[in-house]
Amino acid sequence: MDKLFDKLRKLDAYPKVNEDFYSRSLSGGLITLVSSIVMFLLFISEFRLYLHTVTETRLVVDTSRGEKLHIHFDVTFPAIRCSLLSVDAMDISGEQHLDIRHDIFKKRINSHGNVIEVRQEGIGAPKVERPLQRHGGRLEHNETYCGSCFGAEMSDDDCCNSCEEVREAYRKRGWAISNTDLIDQCKREGFIQKVKDEEGEGCNIHGSLEVNKVAGNFHFSPGKSFHHSNIHLSDLLALQTDSYNISHTINKLAFGPSIPGVVNPLDKAHWVQETPNGIYQYFLKVVPTIYTHIRGHKIHSNQFSVTEHYKSLEFGQFNAHPGVYFFYDLSPIKVTFTEEHVSFLHFLTSICAIIGGIFTIAGLVDSFIYHGQRALKKKMELGKFT
Repeated sequence: MDKLFDKLRKLDAYPKVNEDFYSRSLSGGLITLVSSIVMFLLFISEFRLYLHTVTETRLVVDTSRGEKLHIHFDVTFPAIRCSLLSVDAMDISGEQHLDIRHDIFKKRINSHGNVIEVRQEGIGAPKVERPLQRHGGRLEHNETYCGSCFGAEMSDDDCCNSCEEVREAYRKRGWAISNTDLIDQCKREGFIQKVKDEEGEGCNIHGSLEVNKVAGNFHFSPGKSFHHSNIHLSDLLALQTDSYNISHTINKLAFGPSIPGVVNPLDKAHWVQETPNGIYQYFLKVVPTIYTHIRGHKIHSNQFSVTEHYKSLEFGQFNAHPGVYFFYDLSPIKVTFTEEHVSFLHFLTSICAIIGGIFTIAGLVDSFIYHGQRALKKKMELGKFT
């Protein structure tokens, strides 16, 4: 056993020096103190880097199929009243959603931007007092009210019990209502008066859309959209004006949930119209994105880039109506962000490099100073130092 221990002693790469031969100096103490402080500061810096996460970015081909695209928006129109503002969406697959009301909220705002009223679209209908039956008489006994659609009925059983239902029936037919004063329901509900009461008001519209994950567009425009002979038209007769101010502020626009550290380029975007009528277009390139949190939670969302274009219109121009249009296209490339910690082995390697490096450099500096002092002292003793 003693022989084995002797062999191990011979492998010692750190031979010990007897304490009797140590020589400590003031310069060596100062260098030791400074190097210890530097070591401590670098250790703290490296430890903070180890605790913080780093984000790794990768690009892969998007192979997902059959998914839906969720669009969240919050847009303010200071010069378009809520009773006229509508939302439409369509895509290249041929699917169309006109005058969307589900998950859409409108806030009437005055000229100072203060909220007058908040309402959700498509919830209920005005109460009809002493309604007229289709044949023009009053309701008798337990007769169910069924209002006329004024020629827009698809079948004999169709009923239009409110002005909005009449307008919707006309839209489905691809017709425009020329005069709402001729519509019983609209007269009874005071539709024109309601529109006039909102004169000078603006509208904040916010909500969400669920669309197919293909190229398409959605837009905000005054009036109710409809199709006639495969042509997209808009019913603007309710207001009877020759100009529409589509100045707007985009408070928020996102394709999916928010991603940490990512600011969408159109958030807080503001545009003021200078000509009477026009179309403001945003062309968006949507990039699918997956963000993986350090704890494994994944966020499936999208980022986008944007270019803008404004086109002036003449009032009455065929198949052209003012509004704010968002045309989006999907990128075939998906971006993945993954939060990761620096590996513990990498952290250990860095700490060892810091300690060893500073210890070695401090030793070289100390040796240089010590031998330099000895050489100067020796020259002074010999009288050679001038």
